[in-house]
Amino acid sequence: MDEPISTAERYPARYWHLLDDGRIQCDLCPRDCKLREGQRGACFVRGRIGDAMVLTTYGRSSGFCVDPIEKKPLNHFYPGSSILSFGTAGCNLACKFCQNWDISKSRSFDRLADQATPEAIARAAAEHGCKSVAFTYNDPIVFAEYAMDTADACHEHGIKTVAVTAGYIHEQPRREFFAKMDAANIDLKGFTDEFYVRLCGAHLQPVLDTLKYLRQETGVWVELTTLLIPGHNDSAQEINAMSEWIVKELGADVPLHFSAFHPDYKMPDVPATPLETLLQARQIAQAAGLRYVYTGNVHNREGDTTYCPSCGSALIVRDWYEIGQYRLTPDGHCPDCHTQIAGRFEKFSKAFGARRIPIAIAS
Repeated sequence: MDEPISTAERYPARYWHLLDDGRIQCDLCPRDCKLREGQRGACFVRGRIGDAMVLTTYGRSSGFCVDPIEKKPLNHFYPGSSILSFGTAGCNLACKFCQNWDISKSRSFDRLADQATPEAIARAAAEHGCKSVAFTYNDPIVFAEYAMDTADACHEHGIKTVAVTAGYIHEQPRREFFAKMDAANIDLKGFTDEFYVRLCGAHLQPVLDTLKYLRQETGVWVELTTLLIPGHNDSAQEINAMSEWIVKELGADVPLHFSAFHPDYKMPDVPATPLETLLQARQIAQAAGLRYVYTGNVHNREGDTTYCPSCGSALIVRDWYEIGQYRLTPDGHCPDCHTQIAGRFEKFSKAFGARRIPIAIAS
């Protein structure tokens, strides 16, 4: 039975309509949840009260931290800058390998101890010298109204906004949600529908639609992340097919991050991803034509570093989240051959570093 929705959780939600049979259908994502009185959607945070839908996590967070932008991961969006990160609870996918399952799969809101208005978050980001704010930890699609309002407040303070998301969203909310974002890291979990159905409880095509929309119809800066799970989505054939699709549909300049899986949630018996698998995936993606391919969740300086695709010079040398050398010109050119590097750049002075600083926000 669904947990009762308290009065405090009843923030009006968007993206729904009333069906002829009396149920309400959520129109936010392709799950199309159909709800009767008091029921919650698959995400658990959007529910029905009366003849309306509510968002139960508006203004509530599992915590706020100041992170390096590279942790999102974004390597071409103001490298070395700091970003205020936060999430809420719930998710509209059901990934058996979720690495943040304690937040995204939560059925209890005990973790949502921190509260903050959109304006308070924007002020805190400015006060802490953050270049941007990230909606992350759990998928911001499910708290779209809160994220969009916060994005508006951030832009009023000159703060950029970043969505870290699986991109599982319908067309109309997709346009409205990403119109508020300056950058996005999209989690492309695999490249077969069978993988999405079996391990994520979802489908691949809506994610591909989101990616094509972002690259072909918006100015949002996009990077991709794929968590490589041994025996499930790490074959050379699948990685090559995915890389070729990215080059064809999104362009060779989209950065791709291959991240290492560690046993967790409902897949504790699957081994961690070997470094060799990540290195092979990076080579395959580069051979397919991708210019910026990175490795994550492992110690691999070469896989962390940004190289010029024309002359091969090391331009941003990283070790985990630490920047050891930064050679790009303020407008993002290679100083050796003058090639324009894809991304969003500005004059670089000092990197924020690998620190993760929890902060409290007073509303």
